[in-house]
Amino acid sequence: MTDDDDAGRSERDGSYDGTAHAADAAVLAGPGDLRIGDLAPGFSLPGVDGRNGEPVTVSLSSLLGRPVVIAFYPADDSPVCTAQLNEYTATIGEFDRLDAQVVAISPQSPESHRGFAAAQGGFAFPLLSDVDMSVGRSFGVVGLLDLYRRSTFVLDADGAVRYAHRYLNAAAGYHSTPDLVSVLGGL
Repeated sequence: MTDDDDAGRSERDGSYDGTAHAADAAVLAGPGDLRIGDLAPGFSLPGVDGRNGEPVTVSLSSLLGRPVVIAFYPADDSPVCTAQLNEYTATIGEFDRLDAQVVAISPQSPESHRGFAAAQGGFAFPLLSDVDMSVGRSFGVVGLLDLYRRSTFVLDADGAVRYAHRYLNAAAGYHSTPDLVSVLGGL
């Protein structure tokens, strides 16, 4: 068995630590990046309720007590981001069944999020604005040229990172609901 095989296996069982095989197009966790078992850094971000576009402010502390899926995405209205958030909305019942909350974070403004959500018929979770990218940096998802890398984190009810995946290429894809449900089911 190779190290790459070990990385893939650990990803499938939810204990992924930021390493991956090349075919997965993931970024290795760098110095200072969050790793499995680390407590996620706290945050409070403005945004919009994805269902109705109303302004919201969401803090990580308000989400704790239940598992949390944080989907960092590079940009509103981009093809992969739109597909990802639409999939999570269409399958929100799978997350609800596991008592998990979903939030999506990108560097666009609340106004951009409001228009994006409205154009898509709404999303089943908040879209949060990290305009200065401070939250993205604290999670280790800001890459080359100061751009967000598409990344997904699963936190347990106490806020500890139980799964982390950072894509190298924003257009490479995203982790589907069944992948995330598998991780959540193991918490």
